[in-house]
Amino acid sequence: DVRRLLITGAMSVISAAEKKGRCDDPWLADMLQKKPRMVAAVALANRMARRLWAMMVTQRDYEIRAAV
Repeated sequence: DVRRLLITGAMSVISAAEKKGRCDDPWLADMLQKKPRMVAAVALANRMARRLWAMMVTQRDYEIRAAV
């Protein structure tokens, strides 16, 4: 169930980026240029899962990085 939710969330992020016409995350923009949408969504879901796990283990809140 969690895997499905993460992939659904990743697809939402990708859809929003396509709707805006640009992607704020350079990693995701590069992934979308190189890979099919669904592959990029699964990769983004994996990235989100690893971040969530790290936040749970370290007991820290999510910190948004400033755009460079």
